Amino acid sequence: MIKKIFYGWWIVLACSLIGFYVGGAIFYGFTAFFEPIREEFGWSYTQISFAASLRGLEMGIFSPLVGFLADRFGSRKLIFWGTITVGFGLILLSRTQSLAMFYGAFLLIAFGAGGCAMVVTMVAVANWFHKNVGIALGVMASGVGASGLMVPLIVQLIDVSDWRTTLIILGLGMWILGIPLSFVIRNRPEQYGYLPDGAPPNDPMPNLKNQRKGVEIGLKEAFKNRAFLYLNIVEAVRMMIVAAVIIHVMPYLDRLGLPRATAGLLAGAIPLSSIIGRFGFGWLGDVFDKRYVMAWTFCIISLGMLAFCYVQVIWVVFVFLLFFPPGYGGGIVLRGAILREYFGRNSFGKMMGITMGSASIGGIIGPTLAGWAFDTFGSYHLIWLVFCGLSGLAISLVLKIKQYSL
Repeated sequence: MIKKIFYGWWIVLACSLIGFYVGGAIFYGFTAFFEPIREEFGWSYTQISFAASLRGLEMGIFSPLVGFLADRFGSRKLIFWGTITVGFGLILLSRTQSLAMFYGAFLLIAFGAGGCAMVVTMVAVANWFHKNVGIALGVMASGVGASGLMVPLIVQLIDVSDWRTTLIILGLGMWILGIPLSFVIRNRPEQYGYLPDGAPPNDPMPNLKNQRKGVEIGLKEAFKNRAFLYLNIVEAVRMMIVAAVIIHVMPYLDRLGLPRATAGLLAGAIPLSSIIGRFGFGWLGDVFDKRYVMAWTFCIISLGMLAFCYVQVIWVVFVFLLFFPPGYGGGIVLRGAILREYFGRNSFGKMMGITMGSASIGGIIGPTLAGWAFDTFGSYHLIWLVFCGLSGLAISLVLKIKQYSL
């Protein structure tokens, strides 16, 4: 008799596909729009970078609210309305005629992405898993990594038509894919006769195991815990680095003299290479102490940033792809896995929202700072070295994260 697939894995698949499209359309893919928009309007790197940083507000100002709403109303409704809003935002962005309108469209995209990006999808998956939460989150987050496949396609669409038409296509695609997938999402397994990880409803052992392995901690208790503070600071540092690299990679490579098509391939290879870290470090986090595994992710991020300073040498490109993407990809998964294991799931959405809100502070500062550094010094080299050092400093904070005890 064929064993029925646990429904939680269908939720993982749906969230992975949503993450694939959202990641490609509004996160990794934006670097392809950078130069065409600058050429048409003549805006500075700092101005465009700041607009892209506003898109990161789905992990910022909106995240705590989104986390609260996900815990209160469930993930399905948020994903449904989020995909609709993102589609409208992309189409509005295609009609940009001024810097104010440019910023306004990004704010709308950020608001919509708050409902269908990482906070909500991680809540949806974490509610259905406990023992296998690391690998489940890894599979889900790998969809975002695979969105790198969209970057060369977006570059080609822009070259064949123009950047405005491409944004309209992406907006319509958001509706076509995201709306049906939102109906696959279910909130908690107990509402449908399941237990986390697919254990039989009449099996008492999962509850006993969960009691031994973890505790349920409220939001107020988490705020008093230094581990929660350290995790938030670490996420701010990680996202500062990642957002700066993702947004500026094509302008950076263009300044180094690489052809636009080649730069697009490298930009797409970054999230694709991160899949190794999302799967691998997610699995390692289920086997070993998650703190030490996360510390290793920052070690290889630091090495990757050092290589990024010298990517004009061909073999160094491969060193960069070997270290940087798997490092930040693994950090994405371990962030949620640590929260789930150390603090439980009752307030997971709220705590994930706050943590990603902290990350967004770095996500706004990083790209804007990189744009300012280029406008001021005419080079990205110094800022990449600064980010390399910050990644190393984050390791000490990761190692201070300790299990909460009552």
